[in-house]
Amino acid sequence: MRGGPILLYLFGIAVFCAMDAIMKALVLTNPAVAATFWRYIAALVFILPFWWREGRPPVRRDMLAPHLLRGVLIAAAAYFFFWSLTVLPLAEAVTFAFVAPLMIPPLAALFLGERLEAGSLLAILAGFAGVLVAVGTDVSAIPRERLLGVGAVLVSAASYAGSIVLMRARASRDGPSILSILGAVIPAALLLPFVLLLPEGRVPAPADWPLVLGAGLAGAVALQFIARAYARAEAQTLAPFEYTALFWAALFGWIFFAEPLSWRTLLGALVIIAACLWQARRAVVPAPSSPAG
Repeated sequence: MRGGPILLYLFGIAVFCAMDAIMKALVLTNPAVAATFWRYIAALVFILPFWWREGRPPVRRDMLAPHLLRGVLIAAAAYFFFWSLTVLPLAEAVTFAFVAPLMIPPLAALFLGERLEAGSLLAILAGFAGVLVAVGTDVSAIPRERLLGVGAVLVSAASYAGSIVLMRARASRDGPSILSILGAVIPAALLLPFVLLLPEGRVPAPADWPLVLGAGLAGAVALQFIARAYARAEAQTLAPFEYTALFWAALFGWIFFAEPLSWRTLLGALVIIAACLWQARRAVVPAPSSPAG
């Protein structure tokens, strides 16, 4: 099938960006580690119906080790990224996180044995060029107080790339519902001790619970679409479409947080869209050998 996984992935990225916008509102009034923990707890509430609908597939012992590692990477990626939103505009944080797609194809080639295609690499580099257009290349222009935020985003991006490669390795084998459940339970369990150590703010205020539930729902829905995409397409095929998050992040940041939308961002978005369209035309996505759910 051509294009099906790409459309699933594009929709998943858009919904994930909506979740990021909700989480930015949440971390502005709550500790980032607590907000991240409760986002996974809320996601689990919405993931369980997916799991039930798919026949309640069991968690086997052989799944635990790879998913534990994936859970560590997910927890690190989420915490550091959501913390960065306390000091960076949404579009800027997402822009710096775009180093992740550059890491995915080499990691997939190294650990999954995927053949690294020159066309996919060129599409990724073209998309990253769009990011440079959007953000500029003068690192000295970044205010000092935001450097920690940039560092946190880079740690998050590296962790995210590793988690994506592990997702690709397990997607067709375990199915989206198992990926989703373990992708919520394990990070929540890892974050719980840090939440308990907080002197205050362990539980969001009642007024913040709609945000918590909204973030949980958006995360659960996005992960379902992304897991299904990775069950049917190689990581390097989908990696360039990560860059479409720039459009959504800029739009949500402008609408909900009055963050300015510059001409550089718009021009960069056009370059990114061109790279993604080119990748979509050249990508031949094979049909899955067995249903992924």
